[in-house]
Amino acid sequence: MSDPAKVRRHAERVRELVASVVRSQIKDPRLGMITITDARITADLRDATVFYTVLGDAAAQASTAAALESAKGMLRSTVGKALGLRHSPTLTFVLDDVQNQVKHIDDLLTAARSADAEVQRLAAKAAYAGDAQPYRVEEDDADAEGDSPADDAEGDSPADDAPRGGDRR
Repeated sequence: MSDPAKVRRHAERVRELVASVVRSQIKDPRLGMITITDARITADLRDATVFYTVLGDAAAQASTAAALESAKGMLRSTVGKALGLRHSPTLTFVLDDVQNQVKHIDDLLTAARSADAEVQRLAAKAAYAGDAQPYRVEEDDADAEGDSPADDAEGDSPADDAPRGGDRR
């Protein structure tokens, strides 16, 4: 196992090397407007995955993928010599579809905003299902605690409130 910092440095170096070689040495006409976005390398430094984006439609993406596959050997030897490792890492190219993900997230945010606006519109016209004030207010408390004539007629006294033996607690 290698040091994680060393692995990150090698991955960054692989990204820089592949980008410079694609820009300067590959003369394949199938290669479109390509940007190398990221590179990741395994901890044993044997396999590297290079992420790229292509400006254009699906045909441009497919032709760029074919051009990268045909230049993979030259790219691997250049990366291996520059890194100075015992084994040159194998290169795998993966199309990074950031634009599609950004468009999808924007669509989701637009749908969420419209749903929130609809909820706010409905909430503005809403009314309470029951009373506007479901809790007892102080005026009701004063009436409940005061002595009423009905209580005096029954003859309740404080002695009646005391527990009468047995299970009461």
